[in-house]
Order: sequence, then C-alpha cells, then structure tokens
Amino acid sequence: MNMKRGLGRGFDSLIPTDYVDEEFDVTAVEDAKSSKLRELKLTEVEPDEGQPRRHFGGTELEALAASIKEHGVLQPIVVVANEDKFTIVAGERRWRASKLAGLETIPAIVRTLTDQNRLELSLIENVQREDLNAIEIATAYAKLKTQFNLTSKQIAQKVGKSESAVINTMRLLNLPDEAKRIMVEKGLPEGVMRPLVTVDPEIIAEVMPRLVEEEWSSRKVENFLTSLKSKGQAKHRGGKAVSSSYTDEANALTTKFDLPVEIRVSARGSGKVVLSFKNERELKKLLKMF
Repeated sequence: MNMKRGLGRGFDSLIPTDYVDEEFDVTAVEDAKSSKLRELKLTEVEPDEGQPRRHFGGTELEALAASIKEHGVLQPIVVVANEDKFTIVAGERRWRASKLAGLETIPAIVRTLTDQNRLELSLIENVQREDLNAIEIATAYAKLKTQFNLTSKQIAQKVGKSESAVINTMRLLNLPDEAKRIMVEKGLPEGVMRPLVTVDPEIIAEVMPRLVEEEWSSRKVENFLTSLKSKGQAKHRGGKAVSSSYTDEANALTTKFDLPVEIRVSARGSGKVVLSFKNERELKKLLKMF
C-alpha cells in the first residue's frame, strides 16, 4: 500500500479550494436568497484590477481549458454588477481558461456588494457556532477562500482561530466522501481524522470500521499509520521481509499496546516482534507492561 500520498507538497496543494460540497454548506439557503445564477457572455465579464493574483500559469491554464472543453465549467464564477459589466470576485482562472477554450458564455453567481458582505458575515457567524461539525466548518472556510478570495490568514483573523487551525480543518475536505459522512454521522473529532488526510483512500476505507468500533484516539490512529509505514520500509531492509499473514496480528498488538508494532520475518522463517517508542515517557509506559 502506498503511504506517500500528499508528501512533499506545500500546504496550499493540500487545501481543497476548487469546490464547495453543497451537502455541508451551512449557508446554501442564504446564498440562494442573495445570489442569482446566470449565464454571462465572456465579453460582459472583466477581471478585478485590485485582485492580488496577477500570474496564471500557462500550463495549468491550458490543462484547465482542456478540461472545460470536455466537461464545461463545473463551478460558476462569482461576480458583482459594475455598471454595464460584471467584475470577477472569484474565478478569474476559470474565466481565462474558458476564453482559451473558445467558450462564449460562462455560468456565474451574480451578487451585489451588500449581498457579498452579508454572506461573508453569515458564513463567519456560522463558523463560530459551537454546534457545527468539523466538515461543515471546513466547507465554510473553503467557501470564504473560493468565493470571497480570503486567505487562510484572513479567515483565521475573522473567526478567531490560528492560521494553522484553519488550514488543518480545511484539509479535512480531502478525505473521501464516505469517510466524511462517517465522521459526521458518528461525531468523530477532528483530531482523530486529521492523520488520515494524506493517506490512500484504500487504507482509509480499511481502517474506518475499526476506528469507529474500537473508538480509536488520535494517538492510536497515528500509531497504526506509523506501524503500517514501518512495515512497508521493513520489506526493503537487510533482506528481511514482513509476512503479510501477520498484518492482522501486528495491527492488533498496535491497538493493544497503543504503540507501533512490527512483526518481522526473515527469509529463514525466524522473526521478531518490535515495539517502537518516540520518547522516554512512551518507553516507561512500555516497560510497565512487562
């Protein structure tokens, strides 16, 4: 199993900003009241001269244009009326790619500046409510980022959180849809699900039933993933191999001891059980078990 998904990339590449999942959009009703979805001519739309982003990668733009040719514009741009034109609030890259793709029109959410401010306040108020689940909060953050052009730092300032907290919560949207639904239905805390964000969907699907049934803590999730990664590395160490027939046993021991456990089997059939620890506290905890 590949454990490298997401490694080596910056934070921005791990934050989903190209969509807002309507299932968890807590201001969708308010949005419908304040906005009008229209099909605008590309010639009626103009970029915002105050938009801080001025560079749009040629290769990425061409790739998006090719996708738009095949599938169309999947997410409307957001604009505000400005005399006889419409100024882009969010979605300039989609607008440019649509022109490159040869389209004549583009779907757009048309707002007034008053509506824009009211929706932003509505989103922020919803984020600050204590009864929202982490996925709804992450969706609200993504909406502030995609439809209001707010940076993670600006969102953090508006909702009274640290920037890292906002980034980590938003990254939950990278989880598979089924994992997000289970998280919401079972009331799983953000800390338990966060370690799974960069893990392959196959591994997430495999671990979710046990995570729910055995009420794993975030530490158990981390230890399980560390053990899984260690077993993958062990296959290439010194001619040794980890027998797949002992995977369940190693996972069971990892859960029992709340520490990463490896079962290593040599080519001759002999083997060893290896319990790992990260610090002195974990070592003392391990020694007390024997």
